Amino acid sequence: MLELNKWFFVLLINFLGLLYILNKILFRPLLKLFKERQDSINGALGSAKDMSQRKDEAIARLNKDLADARDKAKEAFESLRSEGGNKQKELFSGAAAEASGMLQKARAELRAEAEKARQALRADMDKFSDEIVRKLLKA
Repeated sequence: MLELNKWFFVLLINFLGLLYILNKILFRPLLKLFKERQDSINGALGSAKDMSQRKDEAIARLNKDLADARDKAKEAFESLRSEGGNKQKELFSGAAAEASGMLQKARAELRAEAEKARQALRADMDKFSDEIVRKLLKA
């Protein structure tokens, strides 16, 4: 059984004194250190969440800017494509008009040359027919 003598009280006082000293020297500083560590971890987590949110916002903004740039590029491409098509039509119509003019000029020159050739042939034919008649009459 448990005896309550003077040593029990001495050991009890010794134990309580040691508990008090360890509390002051060891437990409180450790608890303070653990609390500071927990606060640091919570601060880092909050900072990480904040950075993640800013990253998501920046990515969304960059995606929007990229989509806007693509739309502008597509509009510019379509505009230049339309302008190129119009310029091509213009050049083709100019070339067709020029070719038509050259064709008409060539036809006119051909007609003139053909008429000259006919007149030359008529003159030659008249000359030959006169010679034939002369030769026939002389004979």
